[in-house]
Amino acid sequence: MLKYTENKCFTQEQVQQLFLSVGWVSGQYPQRLYKALMHSSTVLTVWDGDKLVGLIRALDDSEMLAQIHYVLVHPDYQGQGIAGEMLERIKEKYKNYLYIEGMPEDEKNVPFYEKHGFQRMEHGAAIQICNYSDKR
Repeated sequence: MLKYTENKCFTQEQVQQLFLSVGWVSGQYPQRLYKALMHSSTVLTVWDGDKLVGLIRALDDSEMLAQIHYVLVHPDYQGQGIAGEMLERIKEKYKNYLYIEGMPEDEKNVPFYEKHGFQRMEHGAAIQICNYSDKR
């Protein structure tokens, strides 16, 4: 049975393994990733025993805006509804905020979010500065 928790009870190694399992560059910066997660507003994790199998992070301003950043599930556990359950729990937590936003890095993930009630911003555009090429 899977356990969902907002307790930040994960180790740097567990987080790194999860991120690397899905090929995310963040996993190449384990110390920075761990510190970022420990200072995030909300980190919801999913556990199968002592194995970290899913994680979603939200950053918020305490009232108006919550931004979902990171939704990932270990490949061995994908297709079981874990990501959807994490997203629904975050939506419930932030239901009184004016906005809950996300920015999927891959266009193919947009239908997943739409299935959970998100809409594309009519005139929005993703913007980013990428500073990780040589900084570890």
